[in-house]
Amino acid sequence: MLIKNNLEVREDYVEEKGAKDVLKKILIGPEDGSDNIIMRYFKVLSNGNTPFHRHDHEHIVKVEKGQGVVISKDRKETIIKEGQSLFIGSNEEHQFKNPFPKTFEFLCIILNPEKKAVKK
Repeated sequence: MLIKNNLEVREDYVEEKGAKDVLKKILIGPEDGSDNIIMRYFKVLSNGNTPFHRHDHEHIVKVEKGQGVVISKDRKETIIKEGQSLFIGSNEEHQFKNPFPKTFEFLCIILNPEKKAVKK
């Protein structure tokens, strides 16, 4: 078992093309012995955004603080806020934006993209 203090985890700006004022922490991941699951914590600063993108892996997202906007594959914008959770399917285009004055924070849990899913 591993117990970590989230406040002690290094936080870095997301340097991906199209990202603006987004910070990320890897709360639990391969470096902690979790080979299959990665738990990340994102902060989208006021007027910041992630890129409009897609991944081969599913996402489970839980809004922790504030509110933001999620943009779907058809470019529909939906306000999401603290207490809500989302499921984003494999290869589903999406983006998170924060047009609000307070920081928007969320947990994002994914399968390790370095691992290939075993199909039954």
